[in-house]
Amino acid sequence: MDQFDIIVIGGGSAGSAAAGRLAEDGTRRVCLLEAGGRNNNFLVKTPGFMPFLMKNANYRYETVPQKGLNGRIGYQPRGRGLGGSSAINAMVYIRGAAWDYDNWAGALGCDGWAHEDVLPYFKRSEGNVRGGDAHHGGDGPLSVSDQKWPNPTSLAFVQSAASLQLPENNDFNGPKQEGFGLYQVTQKDGERWSAARAYVEPLRGKPNLDIRTGAQVQRIVIENGRAVGVEVKKGFGTEILRASGGVILSGGAFNSPQLLMLSGIGPGDHLREHGIDVVDDRAAVGSELQDHIDYVSSWETESRDPIGDSMEGNLRMAKAVIEHRRKRTGIMTTPYAESGGFWSVMPDTPSPDIQWHFVPAMLEDHGREKVKGHGFSLHACVLRPESRGTVRLASNRAKDGPVIDPNFLDDDRDIATLRAGIRLSHRIADAPPLSDYAPKDRHRINLDDDAELDELIRNRADPVYHPVGTCRMGPDADSVVDTKLKSRSVDGLWVADASIMPKIVSGNTNAPSIMIGERCADFVKEALN
Repeated sequence: MDQFDIIVIGGGSAGSAAAGRLAEDGTRRVCLLEAGGRNNNFLVKTPGFMPFLMKNANYRYETVPQKGLNGRIGYQPRGRGLGGSSAINAMVYIRGAAWDYDNWAGALGCDGWAHEDVLPYFKRSEGNVRGGDAHHGGDGPLSVSDQKWPNPTSLAFVQSAASLQLPENNDFNGPKQEGFGLYQVTQKDGERWSAARAYVEPLRGKPNLDIRTGAQVQRIVIENGRAVGVEVKKGFGTEILRASGGVILSGGAFNSPQLLMLSGIGPGDHLREHGIDVVDDRAAVGSELQDHIDYVSSWETESRDPIGDSMEGNLRMAKAVIEHRRKRTGIMTTPYAESGGFWSVMPDTPSPDIQWHFVPAMLEDHGREKVKGHGFSLHACVLRPESRGTVRLASNRAKDGPVIDPNFLDDDRDIATLRAGIRLSHRIADAPPLSDYAPKDRHRINLDDDAELDELIRNRADPVYHPVGTCRMGPDADSVVDTKLKSRSVDGLWVADASIMPKIVSGNTNAPSIMIGERCADFVKEALN
């Protein structure tokens, strides 16, 4: 039972999609290895319990001190368990701009990755409650739903943007991305619909799919230039699982480069420092780390409409938990990032350069610090950051998390864009009907002073958890994988997750990761036939 056709390392968004598509027709023996658990409990399934998942089902990584953030350490939650980050995220369904993929195919030379090439895979994965059309799929495994119980302030945000002549958009994944509106979410019948629920759980019990949780992979086994299996921790020792067709690595932008380096593929000098034999000296492994840098503006209100920490607010949420357990309806279906928008704040941008996430609650320190009272928060994140960072090994042991250095705000263009985005955030909050809530700025920003605003940004900005690029795809010999996601270092090895993105997409990265997993399954089928 330890001999398979394909082994998939990582049961996250892309890994679930790849494993599910490869196993669904029953012709291949597929083993899916996941270091975490099944993620099948009510905390994961209940959207409104998302803040509690920051402590569970989560690797809880941190960055090294960031020079651009005045030496602060950034928090980097990553999903642990089946579904990966789709089991703990805000469930926002965004693909990015069409320009992103056309740029991959055009300027970056990644043939076959233009928007017209990836759109069929987005549609194939998507089961949108609105049905299928030219831009959407209606019967795919990933359930995409409209929000039925948005907070009044989330609706007010969209109306305030409209009062500034910023257009409403009820489909950010349709003909155009620009505008403001409510987000669609990866939910089904009021519950979170992770990639594992979409692709893996329906196949549980099939004899050709072996799903192993609690399986920490130590390294990829490489023999005569080919990936032939994996070494997995078992008790106080290890065991070898073998794959005749090959291995798909789907650990995400942090764990995929880590495992490649532990397997001897990466910057040679760095590997030798950790006593690892070098299979392929490849500088691109763990390089080109990109993430959306984000600033959260926050306002307090006297109104109890927003979610908040008060006797009234806590009683309302307690009732909402009971309602959701009984009927899967009400406030606990919230993704928290209920509404938002895309707009260009800098000149000569090919597509929107800032994304907003409106949250009907006051946030501090990634939601880990409780804030008394009621209010709302508005995230503004830089969609195409110029700063680049790295992922490196902390040791030669898989159990030790990697060293993460996103190098945030190293490029002055990023802080200039963020500065403009924050100013528009405040213009929207000052416009009716949001202004009717008489919101009080919790951080007293002086919007007219660049230096003062920049200092506040460096003291408070943080990642929005969209790391990509550390195993980049490309047409060049220096890339980590080719345009069919096959490793340039060894045969029989593919990488399928956000780490392969040559440039970050303009939006949330979960849906694109699932698309990448779908595409990888087809590439592997083609290679094995």
